[in-house]
Amino acid sequence: MRRFTHFAALDWSGARGLRQRGIALAVASGTAAPALVRPAHIWSRADILAWLEDAATSGADLLIGFDFSAGFAFADRGAYFPEWNESPADLRALWALVERLTAGDPHYEVGGFLAHAEARRHFRHAQGDVGDLYEPGAGRLRVVERHQRETRQAASVSNFNLVGAAQVGKGSLAGMRLLHRLHGLIPFWPLDPVPAKGPLLVEIYTSLAARAAGMAPGRSKIRDGAALDAALAVLGSPPTGIAGPMSDHASDALLTAAWLRAIASESGPWSPSPLSDALAATESWTFGII
Repeated sequence: MRRFTHFAALDWSGARGLRQRGIALAVASGTAAPALVRPAHIWSRADILAWLEDAATSGADLLIGFDFSAGFAFADRGAYFPEWNESPADLRALWALVERLTAGDPHYEVGGFLAHAEARRHFRHAQGDVGDLYEPGAGRLRVVERHQRETRQAASVSNFNLVGAAQVGKGSLAGMRLLHRLHGLIPFWPLDPVPAKGPLLVEIYTSLAARAAGMAPGRSKIRDGAALDAALAVLGSPPTGIAGPMSDHASDALLTAAWLRAIASESGPWSPSPLSDALAATESWTFGII
């Protein structure tokens, strides 16, 4: 397996507006403590895209984890959006469809997609506003999401659910606009093979890092520098030395960058047994779920 020297974690946001306090980016390099990129900056999604494009141009030896889903459930129904004749056949076609329907939305927002008459049928939009094709209960799950629940590695939420603090559907759709632009610039595992050099993208789930650092399920948010340094120590990382309060977005990015560094040289995360070529092409996989 390829050995990387730099590890980045991106805590993402699908909220409306130009700049998002929910976006944070951290890098762990060599054996040093992870550090925030532009710590005082309030990021826009366009800023993040520019940073990633720079990484591609420079050929940085960088493993980049992003905290959103690259796709929707497909394997359970043989389609992302059953009964819609424009339902895409694979991830890249899905990203292109999302981009086409959101082309009029500013700041990489996704209102145009969710307002589409056929698309909106598949989502839970708000209390009392549920599409007629939204699967009752938890909603449709990807194979990786069902697997992580069954093995108790994590407990993610359906991307078709847009309600509640744990929802990731809007962020994932906004992230698909990012991935659409990065196609051909930065390979994305497991859709693309691991390149011999240069940056590589993987999907992550920051709660996995928190669990690996000894935090209990459901109590994975860190808002204090000392607590972050204690969690980093469990992962074998030097402390950041940050004192006092901090946002959980910053701590998620810092901890997950260190976690990526800790596990990236292991074979398990790169070869989870349920992953197939068909899943890689349609649903993707969360790095670290084995």
